[in-house]
Amino acid sequence: MATAPKVSKTDGKNNHDAADEQADKEQQEAIEQIDEVQNEIDKLNENASEEILKVEQKYNTLRQPYFKKRSDLIAKIPNFWVTAFVNHPQVSALLNEDDEEALQYLTKVEVQEFEDIKSGYRINFYFDKNPYFTNEMLTKEFHLNDTGDPSSQSTPIKWNEGKDLTKKTNNGNKGKKRSHEDQESFFSWFGDHGDAGADELGEVIKDDIWPNPLQYYLASEIDEETGGDGGEDDDLDDEGNFDEDEEGEEDGEEEAEVEGEEEDEEEEG
Repeated sequence: MATAPKVSKTDGKNNHDAADEQADKEQQEAIEQIDEVQNEIDKLNENASEEILKVEQKYNTLRQPYFKKRSDLIAKIPNFWVTAFVNHPQVSALLNEDDEEALQYLTKVEVQEFEDIKSGYRINFYFDKNPYFTNEMLTKEFHLNDTGDPSSQSTPIKWNEGKDLTKKTNNGNKGKKRSHEDQESFFSWFGDHGDAGADELGEVIKDDIWPNPLQYYLASEIDEETGGDGGEDDDLDDEGNFDEDEEGEEDGEEEAEVEGEEEDEEEEG
């Protein structure tokens, strides 16, 4: 029987090193090819972003006449904007009673995106003559510079004497949990420029309320129409327990049914 030729340890090591070297070379070539493909993908993404921006600019211009028509119609409805704000879960959490009183004089809100869209936007708030401040319009602008750094600026509020809602505090409640009435004022937002890149209120107004404010104005009416339509919750008392009287009636009915069945069985027997 023929025996296989012996391979020296040196030859085996050389073959293994050559195989590793070839594998490394193929892996490096694959990485370089992936990088080339990724560059092509990135170019397409950049082109897509430019095309999307052009479309957004086009339709932003087309929407303006409709925004104006909507604002003219909203002006016919008293307290439209304060109602929309109060019905919005995130905005309402920032409003105290004094804010709601002041916002009764808010007649118009408009969001204006800068012409190139990507560099920022402004939000304008128009007010009737009111006892709180003399400004007819309050504005807050958000900017994104060429390096991507965000910033904001706003109209200084010209408060009437003793009416500055941003300075009102309830000193009698120091050390206690703040109530809805003595929380920080909504109007403090106009002077807050600490983190313009994470201004949640500005983003909520621009991206959520402004596109369709009517849905928030009508939110309370919709809740009234859909609420109280029956169901198990209607049977709960103030502490979340089922009403005892109703439970007793149900138990009595069940016992009567059982007794009736037993009597029928006895008669049949």
